[in-house]
Amino acid sequence: MKKFSFLLLFFVTTAFAQIDRVEPPFWYAGMHDPELQVMFYGKNIAQYTPSVSNGVVINNVVKTENPNYIFVTIDTKNVSAQQLTFYFKNDKGKAAFTQKYDLKARKPGSATRQSFSSADMMYLLMPDRFANGDTKNDNTATTNEKAERTNPNGRHGGDLKGIMDHLDYIKELGATAIWSTPLCEDNDPRGSYHGYGQSDVYKIDPRYGTNEDYVKLSAELKKRDMKLIMDYVTNHWGAEHWMYKDLPTYEWVHQFPGYSQSNYRMTTQFDPNASKIDTRQCVDGWFVPSMPDLNQSNPLVLKYLTQNAIWWIEYADLDGFRVDTYSYNDKEAIAKWTKAITDEYPYFNIVGEVWMHDQAQMSYWQKDSKIAAIQSYNSYLPSVMDFTLHDAFGNVFNEDQAGWDSGMQKVYDNFANDFLYPDINNILTFAENHDTGRFNQNYKNDINKYRMAMTLLATVRGIPQLYYGSEIGMAGDKGKGDGDIRRDFPGGWTGDAANAFTKAGRTAEQQQFFEVTSKLFNWRKGKTVIHNGRMMHYLPHDNVYVYFRYNDNETVMVVLNNSAEAKTFGTTRFAERLTGFTNGKDVLTGKTVDVTKDITMEAKSVLVLELK
Repeated sequence: MKKFSFLLLFFVTTAFAQIDRVEPPFWYAGMHDPELQVMFYGKNIAQYTPSVSNGVVINNVVKTENPNYIFVTIDTKNVSAQQLTFYFKNDKGKAAFTQKYDLKARKPGSATRQSFSSADMMYLLMPDRFANGDTKNDNTATTNEKAERTNPNGRHGGDLKGIMDHLDYIKELGATAIWSTPLCEDNDPRGSYHGYGQSDVYKIDPRYGTNEDYVKLSAELKKRDMKLIMDYVTNHWGAEHWMYKDLPTYEWVHQFPGYSQSNYRMTTQFDPNASKIDTRQCVDGWFVPSMPDLNQSNPLVLKYLTQNAIWWIEYADLDGFRVDTYSYNDKEAIAKWTKAITDEYPYFNIVGEVWMHDQAQMSYWQKDSKIAAIQSYNSYLPSVMDFTLHDAFGNVFNEDQAGWDSGMQKVYDNFANDFLYPDINNILTFAENHDTGRFNQNYKNDINKYRMAMTLLATVRGIPQLYYGSEIGMAGDKGKGDGDIRRDFPGGWTGDAANAFTKAGRTAEQQQFFEVTSKLFNWRKGKTVIHNGRMMHYLPHDNVYVYFRYNDNETVMVVLNNSAEAKTFGTTRFAERLTGFTNGKDVLTGKTVDVTKDITMEAKSVLVLELK
């Protein structure tokens, strides 16, 4: 009878103090950092005292002003993969309830996993707009916004299956990695398709699929020798995030009190003359009202974000991160976050969005920057995005005459500042992305100008990134809103008038764009001289820009005639790099060009010559 009464009491208290969430939901044995912070969430759970089975040591227990949370830090050093049990006792020392917790085995070689590099070409896609592989998940009972494909800013139904259905298409382009905009649940009532207002960072949005589908995508990519890059957001969550609705502590997000918008002035992060209030407004201010700004300087928040990132790397076998709004974070805290991940995975690459327009300011954020070292700062961030090259792409091919700082001189000047970066080969280069004006809109689908842009992107230093649809001439007017630069890929939805995923479904114009892209980036795959060779360039003459990529074994000569007229030029000026060579084979046309004689090029044309 006593035993029955005890069991009855046990189940009653279990129901009373039910654990609603445990995060991370499981962990891995043998991690570099043995300290694991487990968050337990449930009604009035803080009134209980935790312990754990199998002799595992609890290093710390944190209870905040919110009684629904308890943070338990355990030491997993030398603890093998197994199922642990957390015990919770009431204030009288009586057992109240238990929680099973798995420490899983890591994949062999997980810690030394390789990542994306200058040998890769990254394909950026927005899953909601790429392809709808499973119409059954377009709407779900647990998410607010429903599919409305006619609304440019609504959800259109693209999903993980749609991506998986077209991996061979992406590979055919010459891409070796996929960067997808965020896939975790974004339960905002409007505009949730972009994914940057996340409401649960341990769960794939059910309108895209499941966590298991994401793991499958990673595996399918690896079968094709391709990589998966997660778009990670450290700066903010969405206002629908379950933790924001019941904050663990007032200081979990930045408060003024309440909301105050960022001034977006990232220069305040290193400006020696900046006022404290301006610096705070940039870093602590919210990006928009629907995105609560996370306080990474709070140790609980920082540990939560660090573990969440590592959990996804292990769970989904990821190959890299792109970090959104990197330079809006608390710079000391984000450096700790970045270092913790690269300490765990020494070869793991992380590229940060540092949307600035000055090379010195952007290079400040790359790991081991000598400029940042002046202020005794190191971000530990391996890679940054080359926004100044993107700026040059914006109108340069419409500038038919080269001026002091226009035409191809603008491109030359960008590379002249390469010395500012501690690792120039490890920066992300791009003509456009999901936040910018579309290249083919700016240039009115001019195939010659597109060819010049892709040639530049495929042959200069760094890691090239292509935005989905560029390769078939997709356009979009930024002036009409973000929805227009994020159009649906034609053929991604049943009933589409045409299917540009196939050669038969592409128009002649689309095929032209596709062939240029595919030829350049498939050629680039095997070219170590492009991946990590040196560069020598020559001042543009008559808007003709000549540069060389070279190493001990190979030399490639690249020429862009950005003039509106045909140009003929001599080659003796390039003797420093042409000595010993007599001709070159053009990668795009297959034609042989004699480099000992004058070269004539059509207006708005390119040459990519493998020198012999």
